[in-house]
Amino acid sequence: MAAHRRSRQHPLTGPAVRTAATFALAGAATTTAFGGTGHAEPRPTAAQIKARVDRLYQEAEAATEKYNGTKEQVESARRSLDSLRDESARRTERLNTSRNALGSIATAQYRGGGLDPALQLALTSDPDEYLERAARAERVGAGHASAIAGVHRQLMELARLKAEASERMTALETRRAELARHKATVREKLTAAESLLSELTAEQRTAYNGGGPADAPARADRSSTPRGPLQAPSSRAAQAIAYAYGALGKPYVWGATGPGAFDCSGLTQAAWRSAGVSLPRTTYTQINAGRRVSRAQLAPGDLVFFYSGVSHVGLYIGGGRMIHAPRPGAPVRVAPIDQMPFAGATRPA
Repeated sequence: MAAHRRSRQHPLTGPAVRTAATFALAGAATTTAFGGTGHAEPRPTAAQIKARVDRLYQEAEAATEKYNGTKEQVESARRSLDSLRDESARRTERLNTSRNALGSIATAQYRGGGLDPALQLALTSDPDEYLERAARAERVGAGHASAIAGVHRQLMELARLKAEASERMTALETRRAELARHKATVREKLTAAESLLSELTAEQRTAYNGGGPADAPARADRSSTPRGPLQAPSSRAAQAIAYAYGALGKPYVWGATGPGAFDCSGLTQAAWRSAGVSLPRTTYTQINAGRRVSRAQLAPGDLVFFYSGVSHVGLYIGGGRMIHAPRPGAPVRVAPIDQMPFAGATRPA
């Protein structure tokens, strides 16, 4: 009987062990697929979300300043190209006048029985054809040499203008492509920041954007607007500060220079423009506009810059405070300059 008794299988051998191994491997694969643990990543805290949003807004502002600078270059290149085209049109008109005069000479020569080869060349309507044939025309009739040489010079100048305009057009298209890239970067950063902010409660978002109703900081700041002459080093600085106070509560809009909305460098540019001082458009060019001053030398009206990349600027108003356009969702407001890492200061002329 013992010889015919079937041996008992161990619970972890045979088919059982294969089944267990299958489940174990499946579990291991699932664990690996979710980052090596069997638990979901913990939800970020409000503080972590705010830190990430701060970083995204800073990156967006750096991209905004690049956008502003490139936009300025695009506008400059476009104006230059328009000027070249206008000049080309004026020179073409003068050339046509000169050719009409030569046409009268040619008519007289033709009636007299011949037409000077050089004169034929000068009447060529295609500048490229003229330049190809000019080398073959070595002799110019003494009586008409000056007029023909004048047409020659005008054709050469038109050819130069045409080449220069082509170069400017290429540069313009390059700048426009850069502008589109910077614009896409700004929008990408702002969209990511808005997505993160949506994870906060309404109260947390309110606190992040100023700790109260959207216009509460503006109301408080307006009530503290200095009465009488401002303690500024010059009347122009006082005017710039007065303009900035008048902008309190207006929204931050990237690329905006007022009067209804501003980005950071747009606000400082507009404030000093109201005082008759022309500042460059971007933070990284404004920091070199005027006399550099140390933090200990700060006076009302100075421009104060922040972050290692000089990507943010505000207008100093004294007492360790500034007026600035912070970021989307946070309107123009008064803030301490210790709020961000200080990078330098400039006193506009």
